[in-house]
Amino acid sequence: MREELTLQSTGKVGKAFGGIALTQCDLFGAIKLKCRPTTHRHRKPTMSSRWSGAAGTPSYICAGETSLCPPPFGLCLDIQPMSPPWEPRFVLATPSALGWAEGVAMVERAAGLGAEVVRLRSDRLAGLPEAYRDAKRTLAVVTASPSRRRLQPIPPSADWRFDLAEGCPAHCTYCYLAGSLAGPPIVRAYANLPEILAELQTAVGHGAVTSASAARAHEGTTFECSCYTDPLALEHLTGHLATCITTFGAWDAAVQLRFTTKFDAVEPLLALPHNRRTRVRFSVNAREAERHEGGAPRMPRRLAALRAMALAGYPVGLTVAPILRFEGWAASYDRLFADVAVSLDGVPDLDLTAELITHRFTPKSKGVLAGWYPGSPLEMDEAARSRKTTKFGSVKYVFPREDMVAMRTAIEGSIARWIPQTKVLYWS
Repeated sequence: MREELTLQSTGKVGKAFGGIALTQCDLFGAIKLKCRPTTHRHRKPTMSSRWSGAAGTPSYICAGETSLCPPPFGLCLDIQPMSPPWEPRFVLATPSALGWAEGVAMVERAAGLGAEVVRLRSDRLAGLPEAYRDAKRTLAVVTASPSRRRLQPIPPSADWRFDLAEGCPAHCTYCYLAGSLAGPPIVRAYANLPEILAELQTAVGHGAVTSASAARAHEGTTFECSCYTDPLALEHLTGHLATCITTFGAWDAAVQLRFTTKFDAVEPLLALPHNRRTRVRFSVNAREAERHEGGAPRMPRRLAALRAMALAGYPVGLTVAPILRFEGWAASYDRLFADVAVSLDGVPDLDLTAELITHRFTPKSKGVLAGWYPGSPLEMDEAARSRKTTKFGSVKYVFPREDMVAMRTAIEGSIARWIPQTKVLYWS
């Protein structure tokens, strides 16, 4: 049985069903959506009670419409439970990792999801799967060596970088890890989290990004933990984010934890005592770019998670990356920021930043990605790019200067129009 749900245009966020708010838009008349009633399948609300339906009450699943609102809005009404978690098929556990309670817990959680566990005889990872498909389904539970635990500067994002893991379960055809990490694209999760966190103490008050910037000094010493992974995608296995958020929340110092994610499983983080010392940024992009983001939740899910974290009091952010060129790019990115505005409507004490990162590639990353994703439509034409040499002597290909200027003007203009409270941290 189907029924028709009509929302009147008021510019406000309407009642939420199943944890995702139904939105109503300015300047447009009544919006009609064909939906089918279903039963709320969450055991408990995924957002605060103000925005969530109670368990067992009716909720609605979109019956096929691709947009909630006519242009310029494009927010899809995708009222479903959060995306299913990544389930590794194979787990390789080193002896050193199993010497940590965190390592044992990771192995047990993965085994509970049906993974085949191999307990290695040494700490050396041998016999790794070469095939992309098998590698992407493999989790290695290891320890971070002293060199891996050494903090590294990570401008322009943060003062320092530390790693909870390396590798990501998503299948983005532009993946920048292709040029950064060696070997098969398995996920390596570090079990010795206490040792990793112990390295942070000596860095407080130092750094060349926020610590040395008058404009960003209020952020304190900043620590980025998502440089080589998406930690939220692994949280159901590692629990590392919860530990880090709680640690930073209790830290009596001017510090901030930062991470970026494409995933939406934020419910375990909402009630943590974060003390506003963790900024979670959601990787967002225009609709045309989503075709390149296999295995990641769609944009409506990410925006719902963004809203949930903001309502829980977290400082939040947008990592708009990679910004791509395609026909109609300006209108599509404009629609993205209109959707963000709808998703954050009415959030009190909103602290919102944006980091704007254009697409670039290196000869190495292009070769790796061509092997991983043969036939990908992602544009990586050196003749259509500008060649740049980094300070380390490597080569990368970026958009030509005139395109960069036009894109920056249009995108920053859209942000100013739709979400003027946003602090744009940098354009790259």
